[in-house]
Amino acid sequence: MSADERRQDARYAARFDVRFARTKDAARALNAFSTNFSAGGLCVRANHAYELGEALKIDVTIEGFTYSLDGVVAWIRGEAVGVRFVNVRPEVRERLEHVARTLARTQPQLT
Repeated sequence: MSADERRQDARYAARFDVRFARTKDAARALNAFSTNFSAGGLCVRANHAYELGEALKIDVTIEGFTYSLDGVVAWIRGEAVGVRFVNVRPEVRERLEHVARTLARTQPQLT
């Protein structure tokens, strides 16, 4: 089963500021940007090596609000890293779904 078949949330092109760090090395946070977003995760461009399944701490800034999220590296393709959000509180998940619905009005759904 491919990553696309396991994806549960629609994703949309979106460029948000992302600050992320390995949980094991939280003092070394890196700044990046997303290339796409869904309520369940995002894709970031990173020029740093990550391992599949690696735990990350993510801060995503969307319209002036910063979401602090736990994530796990779901896939890696060159400099693109797919991060799946984990342990998301229901009220935060609801806000992330709202962001995705807003993007759906202006961006085509990515496959």
